[in-house]
Amino acid sequence: MKPASPQQRNLLYPFMLVTSLFFLWGFVHNLDPILIPHLKKSFSLSTLQSSLVDSAVFIAYFVMALPAGYLMRKYGYKAGIITGLLLFAIGSFLFIPAANTQQYLFFLLALFIIACGLTILETAANPYASLLGDPATATQRLNFAQSFNGLAATLAPIIGARIILTKGFSDEELGAMTDAARQVALASEAASVKMPYLVLGSLILVVAVLFALIKLPEIHDEEEKVAGTSIFHSLRYSHLRWAVVAQFFYVGAQVCVFSFFILYAVEAAQIDKIKAADYLGWGCGMAFMIGRFAGTFFMRFIQPARLLALYGLFSTILCGVAMFVHGLPAVYAVIGIAFFMSVMFPTIFSLGITDLGADAKYGSSLIVMAIVGGAILPPIMAQISDMTGNIQLGYIVPLLCFAIVAYFGWKGHRVQKNQSHA
Repeated sequence: MKPASPQQRNLLYPFMLVTSLFFLWGFVHNLDPILIPHLKKSFSLSTLQSSLVDSAVFIAYFVMALPAGYLMRKYGYKAGIITGLLLFAIGSFLFIPAANTQQYLFFLLALFIIACGLTILETAANPYASLLGDPATATQRLNFAQSFNGLAATLAPIIGARIILTKGFSDEELGAMTDAARQVALASEAASVKMPYLVLGSLILVVAVLFALIKLPEIHDEEEKVAGTSIFHSLRYSHLRWAVVAQFFYVGAQVCVFSFFILYAVEAAQIDKIKAADYLGWGCGMAFMIGRFAGTFFMRFIQPARLLALYGLFSTILCGVAMFVHGLPAVYAVIGIAFFMSVMFPTIFSLGITDLGADAKYGSSLIVMAIVGGAILPPIMAQISDMTGNIQLGYIVPLLCFAIVAYFGWKGHRVQKNQSHA
């Protein structure tokens, strides 16, 4: 085996640092499924009201994606990464006053600020990881980096449940309390989020300092200095437009599957919340992580777009199963969905920015903006759940989403030759 060349070593260390970001934002995202049942109980919320946790997070992606793209074009990827980490840390620290004031809206504000930081991080890190190396292996490289997002999806629910959910009171205990005692008990439950987010915010600050101290290579597209590029200019690419649509529905589907998993498992399989959180971590999270690594391997032999189409089809079928089966088979069906949807985000992203040239950063911003699907589609699923009294029927929402992703992998990803570098 040949030793790594100096150029490869120069790219390896930045790639390792950037890959750590995928783990960090994956960890905080996958605490949201723990926060939803926790805050739902602490503030006596409906399923629809508790879904505002997702809305607060994913609206930030829509609001901040274009400013993030502008920041990257003007100051570069390193400045974007450091800015994103600082906002991430500030939002994490805001969980302390949110818990102290016992205001649900304060929690939503803290989550929004965290997500503003994550928007900048994802707008920077996804294309940066894709560009750090041979363009021919960009999709594989991005899937590998995103695999550590899958590792976070495994660990966050398991750790979060034992820090946050285990301190709760049962419905029977709360019902036996006086109003004043119940308020004190629920306040104690809400306060259990302070320590994990304090630790998380402190860790993020350390990572931000590390990025500030270490020199990162600034990657420039060959056509990046072409004058006149704009967000509207990038929209002339049909495969980018389709990628934005596919990412909107994919992220909406992923958030529906992960965020409501504990509520779903408790209802469909009649298990308690801690056990449901274990299935979320060891089941969905592990399947998601294995799916990322497996997908990276399969892409050596199967074109990424074809694999995306197949995985979209399998996920659609499994959503149908999740709607109508009961017991642990229902849980296993959702775990299967986690495996097959694992490669979707990075693959859609990479296919969407293919051959964009000078429009790559604006194209990246548009695809990140599409993450707003995670704010819009989960409340629809929650409303179906509240109206029917059956959260399983809400799986019609991700079913339709995965069908659209499958179409993107089948046809929508194709680059029109008359548009390439037009």
